[in-house]
Amino acid sequence: MRRTVVKLGVAASLAALVGPACAHVGAGYAGGVAAGLAHPLLGLDHLLAMAAVGVWSSVAMPLRVWTAPAAFLMAMSGGAALAFVGVALPEIEGMIALSVLALGLMIVFGAGLPGIAGIGLAGLFALFHGHAHASEAAGATFAYVGGFTLSTAALHLFGVSVGLKIASSPWLRTSLGMLVAGSGAALVFGG
Repeated sequence: MRRTVVKLGVAASLAALVGPACAHVGAGYAGGVAAGLAHPLLGLDHLLAMAAVGVWSSVAMPLRVWTAPAAFLMAMSGGAALAFVGVALPEIEGMIALSVLALGLMIVFGAGLPGIAGIGLAGLFALFHGHAHASEAAGATFAYVGGFTLSTAALHLFGVSVGLKIASSPWLRTSLGMLVAGSGAALVFGG
């Protein structure tokens, strides 16, 4: 468990050193399952936010742990659909950075936020993550969407497993949440 927390701490620290939303290098480069699987893993902004959804869900809603990740996946698909049909969303990069900050704070405060509000925030942020993923695609491909959906689900699963391990330790939960939130703050204010 300590190794997992250390790895997440290293990832969060590295995120604080990077510029804004590193997974977004320009539209039109991605296509296919492999590119979709890789996309959420290429930017620490996506990686941290998606894992944080799982951590928060397991800490705040241990009896309904899959509710927030499922809502995130559905809203992310909706955001991708919006991008594919040409509907623009405002401040995509800023909202993705804000999602890392907010989800980190949600981990810190655990169950202090009502579950429905947390699920709603996760869904809102997921729209922007999905839009960003789809904006990178070289066309609307179901294979690409399937790839980034599977990768996101795996990150949620990882987050849930970490969250379940640290749920009984307020110190670990707070430390992890602050690392994620600090990374988000660096993305919000540094970019």
